[in-house]
Amino acid sequence: MAKSYFKQEHDLEKRRAEAARIREKYPDRIPVIVEKAERSDIPNIDKKKYLVPADLTVGQFVYVIRKRIKLSAEKAIFIFVDNVLPPTGAIMSAIYEEKKDEDGFLYVTYSGRTTQAHTNYNWVWNKKQVWVWNEKQAFEWE
Repeated sequence: MAKSYFKQEHDLEKRRAEAARIREKYPDRIPVIVEKAERSDIPNIDKKKYLVPADLTVGQFVYVIRKRIKLSAEKAIFIFVDNVLPPTGAIMSAIYEEKKDEDGFLYVTYSGRTTQAHTNYNWVWNKKQVWVWNEKQAFEWE
């Protein structure tokens, strides 16, 4: 998968400072950058930066992305962390500890197809809150 546009737009020190600030302010949340795979025909996501509850599963986060891009139920969606399709039952904090970038963010790429792995996508949404943030403020998003 291609290099992150977020990394290209923001230098390492700025990203490190932002991730550290976010982690200090919200220690029970994981800072995640979500970007669409380059050649994917799936819709673009409107926000790249998410604050995810540490105990949210990957499958639940996939549901958040699906809802955010308004993807119909019959369309497939896959997410990749470090070019690997994580298990849907994995907890985001575990993925973060294993795969976080040197800047402190977890980078997730989503696509409408996969050539790397197959998995069973049965997930349950339990109404956990995921926050979307910008440079000035954090706000709740369901």
